[in-house]
Amino acid sequence: MKYKKIREIILGKALDPMKSETRHSMALVAFLAWVGLGADGLSSSAYGPEETFKALGAHTHLGLYMAIATAVTVFIIALAYNQVIELFPTGGGGYRVATKLVGPYLGLISGCALVLDYVLTIAISIASGVDALASFLPLGFQPYKLWAEAFFIGLLIVMNLRGLKEAIQILLPIFIGFVITHLVLIVFGIYAHAENLPGLVPGTINETVSLAGSMGWTGVAGMLLLAYSQGGGTYTGLEAVSNNVNLLAEPRVWTGKMTMLYMALSLAFTAGGIIMLYLLWDAQPIEGQTLNASTFASIISHMNPGSPVANQVMLAVVLAFEAGLLFVAANTGFLGGPSVLSNMASDSWVPHKFRYLSTRLVTQNGILVMGIAALAILFWTEGSVTLLVVLYSVSVFLTFAISLFGLCLYWVRNRDSDGKWVARLLLSSVGFVICAGILGVLLVEKFMDGGWAAAVIIGGIAALCVWVRNHYRETKRAIHSVDEVFASQPFGPNPDAVVPDPDNQTAVFIVGSSKGGGLHALLWVQRMFPGHFKNFIFVNARTVDSHAYGGEGAMEAMRRDAESTLEYFVDFCHSHGMASSSYLGFGTDAVDEITRMCEEISNEFPNAIFFTSKLIFASDNWMSRLLHNQAALAVQRRLHLEGLQMVILPMKV
Repeated sequence: MKYKKIREIILGKALDPMKSETRHSMALVAFLAWVGLGADGLSSSAYGPEETFKALGAHTHLGLYMAIATAVTVFIIALAYNQVIELFPTGGGGYRVATKLVGPYLGLISGCALVLDYVLTIAISIASGVDALASFLPLGFQPYKLWAEAFFIGLLIVMNLRGLKEAIQILLPIFIGFVITHLVLIVFGIYAHAENLPGLVPGTINETVSLAGSMGWTGVAGMLLLAYSQGGGTYTGLEAVSNNVNLLAEPRVWTGKMTMLYMALSLAFTAGGIIMLYLLWDAQPIEGQTLNASTFASIISHMNPGSPVANQVMLAVVLAFEAGLLFVAANTGFLGGPSVLSNMASDSWVPHKFRYLSTRLVTQNGILVMGIAALAILFWTEGSVTLLVVLYSVSVFLTFAISLFGLCLYWVRNRDSDGKWVARLLLSSVGFVICAGILGVLLVEKFMDGGWAAAVIIGGIAALCVWVRNHYRETKRAIHSVDEVFASQPFGPNPDAVVPDPDNQTAVFIVGSSKGGGLHALLWVQRMFPGHFKNFIFVNARTVDSHAYGGEGAMEAMRRDAESTLEYFVDFCHSHGMASSSYLGFGTDAVDEITRMCEEISNEFPNAIFFTSKLIFASDNWMSRLLHNQAALAVQRRLHLEGLQMVILPMKV
């Protein structure tokens, strides 16, 4: 079976990016966006509340403060990020906010933190999901958890390579199952011990006063702040909608806000409710089980006494849905991470190939990188959820803090006359103080427990990004200088168009956006083969990447730019009395599209030879080859296999 057929079976048939209905069929309505993007936040209730509760140590009676603080914080961050959706309706989230409102280098730090955040979204969700499954399996399963995690990551990679909506629709029943089972358990668990609720508040206050008498109010405040910060993973995922607004159905801003509302309500209820269950049911850790598993087991036994086998089955179903939701949440990393890399590629911080789409119109390179990086971190940390939560929380709250600081600056600079900016500035400021406070506590208290690793990884990624951008900047400067050299080439006096004769010798030039590169090839051919070629055909295949496909009006702008460049070459030839015409194509793979057009041209002009320019660097190495696609060599190989002649002209930069 041919490779293309196998690929089509696994990933599905290719999609046409030029059809308007394709974009419409892929866009997410609010409900599906809640499933695909909101699962990250909702799934954090599987480990965030537990980390908070465990951080209280023996003073679990203070959990009431954590339940209230968790719910309030969720809404503060969600409302603040609604402003991001309004200001940046084309997506980009924390990276775009920091870049536009604070500066490119803080934008870079925010982007690097976001990339790590999404890698850890995959790693921690898969690790927590396997932990949930392992809670009702024999202890002998523990050594195999890492390999199970690797299997699930591989499965998600394939699903996401098939396409965004397909992955979400496959995972939808799991999401619904989690919501229903946890809603029932939280409501019943609180109702069953409702008699304890009236005394919960005065009891908590009395215990707090008593504890303050022994360790002081500063000690109590420090312990609460540490527990609150330790559960910072609970709020992760709230930024996912603002990062991926470009994936949403129109009207995007309204869809984004509705998705954010669904996320905030579901997460506040679930996370706060689970902490309440820990309090009311006196949750105690059991070896090999999560705190959720042991608490749910007690609730199910109370719900259905006298049926231990049935209760075990019910618990297995609940934990299976919890694990399943964590796998759905891991999928968010495969949606958000490639989107951030794509935005950073647009600004030349990372290789431009991270903007490229596959035939299924997904950012394939980003998906593969996110999956491989998540696997590496899982094997490095040995799947330790506690360590992963620290790394995760540091990266998330670094992004939160920078983004909310940027919003504060925006409202200070843009004070409207009706005074609405005051409320928005206050909301952004409160969010910034909360997120910066959590980040500071995590870095101080957990620096030796993984905080240092997060700082090193983010710093390392940022340093690499600076090197990449400097390389692209130098290359762009060199290409611009070439364009300036050829910009002085004079047009001839001939005002009329000259139509190519298919029987004549034809030079076909594969050109890009650089006019200098095209003229370099044209003049080189005329110098080396004077009077031989009578027809001069110009071919341009534009890559429909994530920037062009997701941006409003970007496709039309790209078409106009390409037509203008081709028109310049054709007019230049006509002015000198040379027969000329042009061909323009669009596709997700420039090599495939150029090859297809060249084959069509060779049928129309049988005496055609193909030419293109290729950048040659003085210090060529594997990094420069990684940063620049090798399209010229790939096209040459494909055309040679078809029996067509192609010459690559070196252009030193």
